[in-house]
Amino acid sequence: MESSWTPRQNKLFEDALATYDRETHDRWQNVARAVGKSVEEVKRHYEILKEDVRRIERGQVPFPNYTGS
Repeated sequence: MESSWTPRQNKLFEDALATYDRETHDRWQNVARAVGKSVEEVKRHYEILKEDVRRIERGQVPFPNYTGS
């Protein structure tokens, strides 16, 4: 089950991923600390993000329609 993430936490998560790359020792501990979540929560959030990107790349997510209501 996905925990609730605020827009601010999502931004902090993105920034932390950019700061702490795959080569960073204790990457997930650093990301978790930056976001205020547990290591398990940030790892799960990352997996969901990767799946979202895969779906977008495969064309499985439609582009939003901003012109009409």
